[in-house]
Amino acid sequence: MDISVVVPLYDEVESLPELTSWISRVMDENKFTYEIVLVDDGSSDGSWEMIKKLKKNNPFIKGIKFRRNYGKSAALNTGFEAVQGDVVITMDADLQDSPDEIPELYRRITEEQYDLVSGWKAKRHDPLSKTIPTKVYNAATRRMSGIKNLHDFNCGLKAYRKAVVKNIEVYGEMHRYIPVIAKWAGFVKIGEQVVEHRPRKYGKTKFGMSRFINGLLDLMSIFFVGKFGKRPMHFFGTMGTLSFLAGTIITIWLIVDKLEAIAKHVPHYRDITQQPLFYIALVLVIIGSQLFLTGFVAELVSRTSHDRNRYQVEEVI
Repeated sequence: MDISVVVPLYDEVESLPELTSWISRVMDENKFTYEIVLVDDGSSDGSWEMIKKLKKNNPFIKGIKFRRNYGKSAALNTGFEAVQGDVVITMDADLQDSPDEIPELYRRITEEQYDLVSGWKAKRHDPLSKTIPTKVYNAATRRMSGIKNLHDFNCGLKAYRKAVVKNIEVYGEMHRYIPVIAKWAGFVKIGEQVVEHRPRKYGKTKFGMSRFINGLLDLMSIFFVGKFGKRPMHFFGTMGTLSFLAGTIITIWLIVDKLEAIAKHVPHYRDITQQPLFYIALVLVIIGSQLFLTGFVAELVSRTSHDRNRYQVEEVI
């Protein structure tokens, strides 16, 4: 099978007939073999009934229904487990992503040998309250991940080699950072394609302002897990050592200073416990010890994890 199209959706009953018809037309015009995997993330507006109706007229449609709303990451991960196509395309169900982009995305994966091609909505039809924070997060993600050539990590329109989606796990709200997850898994040939961003035709957006706070927390999580997930002691141990050493050095300096004052018979010299530096040193030593203990505990958890020795093997001969 050439292409699998994964569409996560939540309350998008109005757009589904037009979207699936559009995808099928593009596939037929280019003579692709394909499947459309619609993942209903707990819709309550009749989306699942619409999917069953569309399935009767289009045998290439497959549907997966969640009992409740779990989020876009869960829908994508479940869709990735079900796909069979050599190239996997993801797009949103709100008709803001154009299926006409699919042939070029497919070509870049198959001919230019990219592992992942991410869409870039250079011209967006969104308010400033959404576009400005998005630009800030994209800049931060580029800097922290080292993926310098992507302008829009969160674009729903992406193309993947099948091996990518079968070897990554998307959870929480990590769908924003799939290129970063793919890179940590060893899929480093990541490209970008300018795509059309269409105005929303039906319904309203499902994302509020909380997505920006969650986005920052998810970025920190994915960076830490990707870099230190299998060696947490390297992070906590380093921070703990630096904190403990700083506290120890301050303590030694206070003791030496006190002894020198006694030797010189300096009058009215304050006791060590009356100096603010003493409490700073005490806090640094305690924090350093706690970070060290955290590192040991994290190391024990990592060593007993079921995937502690799970690594990506590209080829065996």
